[in-house]
Amino acid sequence: MDIAALSIVMSNSKVAQSANIKIMDNIMNLAEQQGSQLMEMMQETVPVHPTLGNQIDVKL
Repeated sequence: MDIAALSIVMSNSKVAQSANIKIMDNIMNLAEQQGSQLMEMMQETVPVHPTLGNQIDVKL
């Protein structure tokens, strides 16, 4: 492979790697936002009845 072709291949791989890194960064930011929104939503839910689930009926 000659120098020019090798240079083009290396440049293309750098561009592809940069694009992949940028996409992963966007995905990580989106996941962080969704996690924050989920935590906020869970904190805003209506509390359940205080005695609900305290007793279990068991028949043998």
